[in-house]
Amino acid sequence: MSIQTENIAALASRREKARLGGGQKRIDDQHAKGKLTARERLALLLDEGSFEEFDMFVQHRCTNFGMEASHPDGDGVVTGQGTIDGRPVFVFAQDFTVSGGSLSKTMSEKICKVMDMAAKVGAPCIGLNDSGGARIQEGIDALAGYGEIFERNILSSGVVPQISAIMGPCAGGAVYSPALTDFTIMVKDTSYMFLTGPAVVKSVTGEEVDQEQLGGAAVHAGKSGVAHFAAADEKEAIGTIRRLLSFIPQNNMEAAPFKPTDDPVNRTEDFLNEIIPDNPNKSYDMYGVIRSIVDDGDFFEVHRDFAKNIIVGFAHMGGRSVGVVANQPAVLAGVLDINASRKAARFVRFCDAFNIPLVTLVDVPGFLCGTQQEYGAIISNGAKLLYAYGEATVPKVTVTLRKSYGGAHIVMSCKQLRGDVNYAWPSAQIAVMGADGAVGILYGKELKAATDPAEKSRIAEERKIEYNDLFCNPYQAATKGYIEDVIEPRNTRFRVIRALDYLQGKQQSLPAKKHDNLPL
Repeated sequence: MSIQTENIAALASRREKARLGGGQKRIDDQHAKGKLTARERLALLLDEGSFEEFDMFVQHRCTNFGMEASHPDGDGVVTGQGTIDGRPVFVFAQDFTVSGGSLSKTMSEKICKVMDMAAKVGAPCIGLNDSGGARIQEGIDALAGYGEIFERNILSSGVVPQISAIMGPCAGGAVYSPALTDFTIMVKDTSYMFLTGPAVVKSVTGEEVDQEQLGGAAVHAGKSGVAHFAAADEKEAIGTIRRLLSFIPQNNMEAAPFKPTDDPVNRTEDFLNEIIPDNPNKSYDMYGVIRSIVDDGDFFEVHRDFAKNIIVGFAHMGGRSVGVVANQPAVLAGVLDINASRKAARFVRFCDAFNIPLVTLVDVPGFLCGTQQEYGAIISNGAKLLYAYGEATVPKVTVTLRKSYGGAHIVMSCKQLRGDVNYAWPSAQIAVMGADGAVGILYGKELKAATDPAEKSRIAEERKIEYNDLFCNPYQAATKGYIEDVIEPRNTRFRVIRALDYLQGKQQSLPAKKHDNLPL
């Protein structure tokens, strides 16, 4: 056997060993927990045969606490480049079978390398997190590694899409990288995120809580809003990443992929003419409106379990990717509160950063009142959504279906926040407030003077009718040019798509500045 043949055989043997990570026993342990290995996850995520691995033979450089006895190739993370539906992406997947996936300085260098390449090439960067946190044997070097990763998350924000999937533990400083990325997917029952674990919580506060209660997928998808998606298993989580990428561009200089459709642009939906209840205090389901106007009824919701009084997500209209923001009258009457404002503002800013037009469906009675909201800074949180819409330069098409009152009217992509095309249904009520509140203020003296209850009720009803005729309809706004047109509901799909068509070449810029000062 020639030396060259021996070298090639040695290479193949070393590659095979590196692919086993921490060894077969630890792989079996991973499977016993219902979890896939790093390489199995990448095989599901990427197009078959597309993965090109980087730095397979990198080893840690730690010589403390017995670490010098073992130097596994790859050092607990698999990094490289591949394609998803033929489009290039850069990836890293932490390998829990090697030192619990803990982050060393060399692991951080591997991750930083693919993040740098993603930014240079202009391609999404996807991280599959499964790590016990910083490798304590490396001390400050591990913390420095996290800092290097976070800085790249920040510099890449708004430049290339960044997606994090939490496939296992993610604790301490490790949680900040996913928090800095655009979208976070968690897996129910097997993944969790928290700054301090249950043991520390108990020692500091006395509170007894387990990992799932403290930072599980249901908690972060439904209560904190840290996670955008909660998947039933790892396969669903990976499928969510692939579907998400089908709506977004490679980088901030490109348009999202066009998806051809046989769904007619001029398709009408007669039921929309009847969906608004006669009683303005009754609800209806906004999902029905959304699915009736988007291509093939296909709506990909983001943050489904968080702040359900507002809906955000992606769809295609006329083949073009759009971001949809819609109040949900079926939950809290569609009011805006702290969480709804934060949720929608974040989504609007993502769409604006990556050239995705915004379609806003409005039915909002106002902001939620009360001490809890005021003490929680509803003012500055509501201002985040206002700021996001006012700053956005992508095409913005707004349709007011029913209520649009007071400050909430302004916040929901009104004309004064540089909305490009604003439509209203005939059922739209665009005013400072609804008739019940307005009559009490405008005609308070007259009502107080009426001593007979029947007479007071008659006057109140007459004044409500008068107020509605004057203000609670779309025509006041239309006569002043605040909306472009009052449209028949059944034609909403056609009118929105046509508006997006002629806004396709929109060019709008912001004043020169170092950066903005969003009301955080």
